[in-house]
Amino acid sequence: MEKELKQIREEALCAVNEAKDLESLQNVSVKYIGRKGSLTLMLRNVANLPADQKPLAGKLTNILKKEIEEAIEKATEKIEADIARKAPGIDITLPGRPAYQGNLHPITKVTEEICSIFLRLGFEIAEGPEVESDYYNFEALNIPKNHPARDMQDTFYVSGDVVLRTHTSPMQARVMEKSKPPIRIIAPGKVYRCDSDHTHTPMFNQVEGLLVDENISFSDLKGILTIFVHQIFDKNVKLRFRPSFFPFTEPSAEVDIECVMCRGKGCRVCSQTGWLEILGSGMVHPYVFEKAGYEPGKYSGFAFGTGVERIAMLKYGIDDLRKFYENDIRFLGQF
Repeated sequence: MEKELKQIREEALCAVNEAKDLESLQNVSVKYIGRKGSLTLMLRNVANLPADQKPLAGKLTNILKKEIEEAIEKATEKIEADIARKAPGIDITLPGRPAYQGNLHPITKVTEEICSIFLRLGFEIAEGPEVESDYYNFEALNIPKNHPARDMQDTFYVSGDVVLRTHTSPMQARVMEKSKPPIRIIAPGKVYRCDSDHTHTPMFNQVEGLLVDENISFSDLKGILTIFVHQIFDKNVKLRFRPSFFPFTEPSAEVDIECVMCRGKGCRVCSQTGWLEILGSGMVHPYVFEKAGYEPGKYSGFAFGTGVERIAMLKYGIDDLRKFYENDIRFLGQF
């Protein structure tokens, strides 16, 4: 047995010395001290030896096993050191690469600015589902089925009576249904319509507002929106209220501002009119109060809504709304 152990020792140590990589060393380990290795099999056969030979045979076999393990370990360290030495080093004298710092998306920034203005005016933020029922999106806002006003909004239908909300106005109905006046809320959020060109996208952002109390008049609406326009743009911007139609307000008005590009002189952006439409507004329709369960004639109020992208385009001089959603870092980095 001693002769056999001596032969295994010579072969194993020679194989370790000749190994050029970690894979070769792993093969040596498997061949001699692995589960089915030659030295492991010899250790198992010690039990079959005569009783007087077992102690010495076991001792010599274990000594050899430890020697081979140590030889493999030293060879592994040497090969790993060689690999590390040949790997490309790090030149600590080279200038570092600056970390890219992200920032808020321009639509997020404008949304926060709009909300902060109305929060200072005493409004609260109300948020609701983007997947909405037909009732809250249309019927509670005086837009029953087959009403021609539904053609004004190209709607994504999830099912027969479930839609992707086309405006955040459903929050007005939801809040009035659960609360009694005084109510002063804004409802920011994403809305969806089947429309896409340089001034429209299938998904966009709105901020709509609602104020309901006793003795609220159109002059209150004009005052609030005048403050908003002067704060979101500047105090020198002129505005006008132009008669319009919305099913859930009566009377209704579009709010136009003096073109921020040409200051009212007339240009391509304002189609030579000198004015730009930025939001819709009006006094809450009595039908909407009736659906909310309010006592007829006791309360009055106004509602308004604006597209965040529209405001952002005018603030930053952007001529194509789609740029906000192309994720071009060169464009977004300007904000």
